Amino acid sequence: MDLRHKSYVALYCLIAFAFSIAIRLIWVYQFSNFESFHYADTFMINTNDGYYWAEGARDLLAGTHQKFDGSPIDQAPAQLTFLLAKIVPVSFETLIFYMPAVLGSLIVFPMMLIAYNLGMIEVGFLASLLASIAVSYYNRTMIGYYDTDMLNIVFPTLLLWSLILALRTKEDKYLLITAVEIIAYRWWYPQSYSLEFAYLGLILVYALVFERKESFPIKLIAMMLFAMMGLPIFTRLIGVSVLYALFKQKKLASYVWYILAIGSILFFATGGFSPIWAQLKSYVFKDAIDVSQQGLELHFFSVNQTIREAGDIPFSVFAERISGHTITFAASIVGYALLVRRYKAMLLGLPLMGLGFLALWGGLRFTIYAVPVCALGVAYLLFILSSSITGFFVNETLGRILKSGFVVTASLAVLYPNVAHIIEYRVPTVLNKTEVEQLASLRNNVGREDYIVTWWDYGYPLRYYADTKTLIDGGKHGGDVNFPVSFMLTNTQESAARLARLEVEYTEKAFVTAEENETKTKEQPKKIINNTAQMSLDYGFNNANDFLDALQTPLNLPQKTREIYFYLPFRMLSIFPTVAQFSNLDIMSGKTVRHPFFYETSRFQDGVKLLQLGNGIALDKEKGALKIGSNEVGVRTFIQTGYDERGTFVKQQQSLHPNGELNVIYMQTYNTFLIVDNAMFESTYIQLFVLENADGRFFEPISLEPYAKIYRLKI
Repeated sequence: MDLRHKSYVALYCLIAFAFSIAIRLIWVYQFSNFESFHYADTFMINTNDGYYWAEGARDLLAGTHQKFDGSPIDQAPAQLTFLLAKIVPVSFETLIFYMPAVLGSLIVFPMMLIAYNLGMIEVGFLASLLASIAVSYYNRTMIGYYDTDMLNIVFPTLLLWSLILALRTKEDKYLLITAVEIIAYRWWYPQSYSLEFAYLGLILVYALVFERKESFPIKLIAMMLFAMMGLPIFTRLIGVSVLYALFKQKKLASYVWYILAIGSILFFATGGFSPIWAQLKSYVFKDAIDVSQQGLELHFFSVNQTIREAGDIPFSVFAERISGHTITFAASIVGYALLVRRYKAMLLGLPLMGLGFLALWGGLRFTIYAVPVCALGVAYLLFILSSSITGFFVNETLGRILKSGFVVTASLAVLYPNVAHIIEYRVPTVLNKTEVEQLASLRNNVGREDYIVTWWDYGYPLRYYADTKTLIDGGKHGGDVNFPVSFMLTNTQESAARLARLEVEYTEKAFVTAEENETKTKEQPKKIINNTAQMSLDYGFNNANDFLDALQTPLNLPQKTREIYFYLPFRMLSIFPTVAQFSNLDIMSGKTVRHPFFYETSRFQDGVKLLQLGNGIALDKEKGALKIGSNEVGVRTFIQTGYDERGTFVKQQQSLHPNGELNVIYMQTYNTFLIVDNAMFESTYIQLFVLENADGRFFEPISLEPYAKIYRLKI
């Protein structure tokens, strides 16, 4: 195409890029006056995982971090942020807040490149607009969503472009471009291995079906294999550079199959299919976690059994997340089929489509992958339909006017549901200003080697703002490590205190052991034992359940090496039943041992005799009993909590039925009722956060705010 067409492409790219960023600024406009979303004179981010990368970039800027603190200083997002922080003249918090909008909007460039090289610029423009704001893509690249998703679809779409160009043009330069893209994609997102493997397999099928006599696809497969090996980045870069130089030598063409054989052997020797199988087990099969240590076999609950993003979703939600509307999605499938019929190279979009469709079983997080291909599909269909309109009219001018009108109207109809979603999708920041100020204050009074015990959802923000260690976080939350924290939060303060001291000291001991092994084997240090199993064995229990029961009795605890704090936020209340799932089981058998009663509601209606609490539950004021469906259960204790005019926490307690099985707590400050059974009532979280009833033998209050309460462990 001539220079004029290239200028159009550049202009369309810039317009689409500006459109994508402008749409994302709607969130800023909506919340510009929300002071609770601001800290350090700028907006805070709105994804928990973002604080992980922020911690790594912060430590890179500081030039230091604590050993074994889990800071991702060697990970791509942190490194890229560090580099940009050195270049871009804005504050660090401003940078991480706006980065997703800028990087996520880069999707328009590979989209336009694909369309340009297929000779359909207008299709690419509409597809770019749609892909950049499609529901799932927007949700995971919106302003403030500082996570790997900023580039997770940009890279594979760019890879799709280079593969299409490689097969269509047979130019050697695309061999190297493709290999470098794979290496860069893996650097940014190690889990990209599965998609790369799918591309590889499809190229192989394409070569066998359409180009059996051509050597170029074999060269391409060999380059991809070398780029995908489980070797360090620089090793792979050198490997593909050498291989590219060899392929440039025409006399070596007859050795292509030998090179492919060597590449295949090295590929499987350095990882092969293992990483893919691990991801399938995690997201699709959702196995429970089993641990065996010195003959003691334990069974734990898998976190993927509770994450909504890893659960099944309805088809309508699936379609809307990819294209904004079920009709648009259906049109995109038809359009993609027609696109493949015209351009066989577009079969390379199948891996992205396949991963997108995996969402029907693996959870909604996968829908984002199908967005670019479906956007191209629906845009292509619209322009085919618009072209057919012209043929119905003898008058060409009228035909062109109607065609243009149809394209504009149809484009707006396709974009509208996505824009409407964006306007309504008002995601809050991870924490509010008051919560962050509390953590910042805590940071001034704790050591970087101290630990904070809390649920994994809050691990990364605490590590960033309080700068301490945590037992679990957004990346370290397997069932075996979630179990002890869940146990601490849902059992008595006495058991929680002893297990907290044991868990922290055993974790640090494991790090020391791993460091010693690293010195001997040169392997990366990692946790090499399961603490619960090791504790049980060390204290002479062959049954881990007996060890857990023994936590209620005095034990000879390890020497204290650091402080431990419990962070108990109000936010945890709504997920507390999920938190409890991880420890409501017999870890020797993996079977659930109890079904705790926990009911929370802010929707209630106070009557003369009955307090209606919703879902068929009502409190009979005269009898002091709860009506649950057709059953009537005595209330052991009724408590009302709140704050007086001086901001002092107060509670009023009534004992109704000594043998009652349930307890009712009215949290006046939050306008919330809780109904819990006796075991949940005695849990550490309820006693410390809801009731501020700390056992002075074990816990000392440090900061008691309505949003979150922090206690120091005294043993």
